[in-house]
Amino acid sequence: MNVNVQSVKFTLDEDRKSYIDKKLERVKYAEDLITDTLLVIKLDQSKFLLDATVNFRWGGTAHVSADDFEFNAGVNKLMDVLDQKIKKEKDKIQEKR
Repeated sequence: MNVNVQSVKFTLDEDRKSYIDKKLERVKYAEDLITDTLLVIKLDQSKFLLDATVNFRWGGTAHVSADDFEFNAGVNKLMDVLDQKIKKEKDKIQEKR
């Protein structure tokens, strides 16, 4: 699984980068299903806007968003939504088999 993290209008320091990596461990169970993940984190008037786009092995794409005034809380919200979306896609594919 290839992960690309982009920050817009702020600098992503090592602490925040490692926090994101730690939280991405939640979706390691689907590593064989995901080809790549793009995380875009934008700071807009003291609010963090987080977008994640996940490309699946079978050509499907999932896009989720979250926002919060705190970085860690925003990442947690995003990972909750992303985890649910990946589980839903995984279940959908397994039903087709």
